[in-house]
Amino acid sequence: MAIPAEAATAPTVDSWREPSQSAQLSQKQEERRTQSEPPIVFAHGDISWLPQLAAEAGWPKNTWKKLGQIILRESGGCPNRIGSSIVDKNCNITGYTKATNKSDSGLLQINGVNWDMSRNKNAIACVQFGFCSQKSLLDPVNNLKVGRELFRLAGWDPWDPCAWGPEYAHRCK
Repeated sequence: MAIPAEAATAPTVDSWREPSQSAQLSQKQEERRTQSEPPIVFAHGDISWLPQLAAEAGWPKNTWKKLGQIILRESGGCPNRIGSSIVDKNCNITGYTKATNKSDSGLLQINGVNWDMSRNKNAIACVQFGFCSQKSLLDPVNNLKVGRELFRLAGWDPWDPCAWGPEYAHRCK
């Protein structure tokens, strides 16, 4: 059953749809699927799944509101989104912009310096979690786990252009 566009931000338990082929399933989601529980369906602008996956990834409940705002800004709630990708309402990638940020990955747009050892020998996603490829960060729970660790180390700064230096000042509110 499809979620009407006007209800995209507040689906009910009865409004599950089949997942798009491009949406990545976490191990827990795969377990849910094989246990006849409906999988989480990702749609652009819909983060109704946030409490479940944020809790699974270890995010404190008092961070979920801000976390949701960042996810909506960074990826629109589409776990398969990479840097400059354009997605449709079902999170299918339909094209790319001219931007050059193609290493940004998943829900929180984790940058390649955090997973690509050729760019950073201390890439936290790779060193701490074994997520050494962009594909591994397209799994929503993996992405949220790495994001939680970045948050533990630096607060919200990894997602705050005002904290990135003067060359990003134009992106500050």
